[in-house]
Order: sequence, then structure tokens, then C-alpha cells
Amino acid sequence: MLAYRHAFHAGNHADVLKHLVLTLVLRHMNLKDKGWRYVDTHAGAGGYSLEGDYAKKRGEFEQGIARLWERDDLPPPVADYVALVRAFNGGSKLKPKLKQYPGSPGLAQLLMRPQDQLRLFEMHPTDHKILASFLGDVPGVEVKLADGFASLKSQLPPPTRRGVVLIDPSYELKSDYPRTLAALREALERFADAVVVVWLPQLQLLEATQLPQRLKATATAGAKKGWLHAQLTVARADERGFGMLGSSVFVANPPHTLHGSLQPLLPWLAGVLGQVDGATHRLEHGAGA
Repeated sequence: MLAYRHAFHAGNHADVLKHLVLTLVLRHMNLKDKGWRYVDTHAGAGGYSLEGDYAKKRGEFEQGIARLWERDDLPPPVADYVALVRAFNGGSKLKPKLKQYPGSPGLAQLLMRPQDQLRLFEMHPTDHKILASFLGDVPGVEVKLADGFASLKSQLPPPTRRGVVLIDPSYELKSDYPRTLAALREALERFADAVVVVWLPQLQLLEATQLPQRLKATATAGAKKGWLHAQLTVARADERGFGMLGSSVFVANPPHTLHGSLQPLLPWLAGVLGQVDGATHRLEHGAGA
């Protein structure tokens, strides 16, 4: 949706969960020397100022990354993720001031090696321009002003047969729900070993409630290594029943270490990021084809 700007939401609780999982996935991919291809269907601007008008308007990062920034008791995987955000902020000091937040492409670029590739798709002209100026000249990176859903088929399978796909639309258009499901199905049909990471908003909306179950069914039928679904519920709906209660990340073909890594982290994150009493978490996994 061309009216959507992630800058309003950068660094919020949903970004923390999404980017923690993405960091764990890419760290696992880096355990082997063979290169991987990362495909981001909704790449955004790649990085965001937390001191600008967009981020300050809602201050959502205050309930997300800012709650982790000064803590000295971070579990190791969370500390690793926060260290990447620190690196994005200059990283010369042990604790630099939190001024910027990396989008998924920014994190992926921090973790990529010379043999790896980033394929980044963004439809918003302004965000694409920012992304292209940030990463467009980096070796191994391609930035496209194009529909990531439609472009996915051209990127899979990668030559090395090692690939990670992030599907992260705004879901402000209801068509994003069936298109996300179709993208997962297409990715697995073209490359059954693909690690496909899907971010999902937790809303009181039929489409949002149904999509996780449909993703599970698709991955059960088409993913060789099954699926994982991690959810954090950190807020309550407003008096009209609206608002994002939390978010979840669905992973087809998750690394075999991911479930064990997330098991102790999700309750810890629920306690730290919860905006109401009774913040909860859920971690599910299932077998694949």
C-alpha cells in the first residue's frame, strides 16, 4: 500500500520479534560457508531515524527496542540482535545513543558475507529511493522498485540452493492476506527447502485470525522441514475493539535450532515488552512434507 510508511512503527515490539527471529535464522545460515540469497518482498527504506517526525509521532519504538537498549541482563540471542542495532547506530561506544533503527534489509546487510546476496523489493517510491541510496551500491545487493509478491518467482531457487525469504506486508490492504498465503505456496513449490519467514499482525480481524492456520496447512504440505509459529501478545484492543494486540512470526523450514532458542526467549520478551498485565506468548511447531 503506497500510503503505508514503516517509519511510523520502526523499532516497535513487532519489529523486535521479527528481527530477533531473522537474526537467529541468518546466524544459522552463516554456519555454512556456502552463500545464501535473502529475498525481502516488502523491504521498506532499510533504516529509519528515531529522531524524525514519523517515529516521534507515535513513539512506538519506546515500547520496543528502547526497552532493551539499556538493559544489562539480555539473553545472548537478544544481546546479539541489540548489538546489531548498536552497530547500525555507529557502535563505537559500548552503548551509543539510540537514534536509528535498521529495517530488515539493514540487519541482513550487517549479517551478509561476500558470498551472500540480498534481493530487495519495495513499491513506495520514497522508501525505494532511500533504500537504493543506502544499499544499492553494495556488492551482492539488488534493489528493485517492484512488487515483491510478483517478483518472488524470479528469485527462487537461488543458484546455491540456500535461501531465506521474508514476507512482511503492511496488511493494510485485505488482499495482502491471500497474497501472503499464495507467496508462501509459490515459494515452497519452487524451492521446497526455502526458509520462509512471514510476519503477521495480531488483530481482531477474521483474515488475521485465519491466516496462521492457512500458513500451517500450506507448510505442512509443502515444506520439507516443517514449520514454526512464535507469537507475542503485549497489548489490549481499544474500546472499539481495534488496535494491534501483538504479532507473530511464522517460519517454514525453520533452522533446527530455532525452536530451542525461542523457547526461553518468548516468555522473557513478553515480560519485558508487555504493555498490560497478562502479556502472553505462544510457540508452536509442526512437521512438514
